[in-house]
Amino acid sequence: MSLETDLLLDRRRLKSRLILWRSLTVILLVVALLIGFGRMAGTLTSSSRHIARLDIQGTIGTDSALEKKIRDLAENDSALGLIVRINSPGGSVAGGEGLHDAIAKVAAKKPVVAVMGSTAASAGYMVALPAARIFARGSTLTGSIGVLLETGEASVLMDRVGIRAEAITSGPLKDQPSLTKPLSPEGRLVLRGLVDDIFDQFVTMVATERKMDKTRVLQFADGRAYTGRQALELGLIDQIGDEGAAREWLDRDRQLPITLPVRDLNEERWTRRVLQSSLGGIWDRLAKTLFGQSLMLDGAMAVWQPSSTGG
Repeated sequence: MSLETDLLLDRRRLKSRLILWRSLTVILLVVALLIGFGRMAGTLTSSSRHIARLDIQGTIGTDSALEKKIRDLAENDSALGLIVRINSPGGSVAGGEGLHDAIAKVAAKKPVVAVMGSTAASAGYMVALPAARIFARGSTLTGSIGVLLETGEASVLMDRVGIRAEAITSGPLKDQPSLTKPLSPEGRLVLRGLVDDIFDQFVTMVATERKMDKTRVLQFADGRAYTGRQALELGLIDQIGDEGAAREWLDRDRQLPITLPVRDLNEERWTRRVLQSSLGGIWDRLAKTLFGQSLMLDGAMAVWQPSSTGG
């Protein structure tokens, strides 16, 4: 290969690199500008009078950042009320309790309404309880007041394949439950006590916030889900309706005009929405890679499981 050819190839490589770096520089500049505009827009929006809206979607886990954001809303004078939209089968008891307590702090200072989507069961129902009024569709699945602590046990399979597990514990209940051996009678008794205590907390929460006698709540708190119409008859919700009906109630009963704008508390940032619309799927894949969050479910579960035989 001649020297002139080598020089030509080197120039092409250099040109390609320059184009790449220039493109990256332009993209970074655009991102920086969008972030700056986004912060300005967010500041302007947060300082104007509005109704906040919180979306609870999918399986509920512990989210301390979201809980803090909700608690801060109680001190935000620009947010005159809160709409909690729920579409969740439930999740961890700790996660549901954390959201419930944060929403309750807001409800102590300003009007809160809950609007149920297709499903708002178990921990999903728990987070609706602090609301001054709970709305659901007639076909919404809600309720499912109960607690689940589930484990697996593979000792029979291990015997068949010749695998033996050993554990050195500080006490006989330290490895209960265990994947490698059946529950002992003592272990089962202890775990039953945990489930019963958490269930009692859940039932007490429903009785207190729905202003019911605890014995009445226990009559329908057997883990089953109810439709919106059934839940209305039981007193678990207050009205059949959607977000529009909730806005009308806030206008009529809490003097929050229906013309007030609604600001999403936990929606995607303005900058992300703009980036996604301008850069398409590239930004979405990048965001999922860099900022994606895995969901860890902690402790006992308050979740509706339609496939379970227990109802």
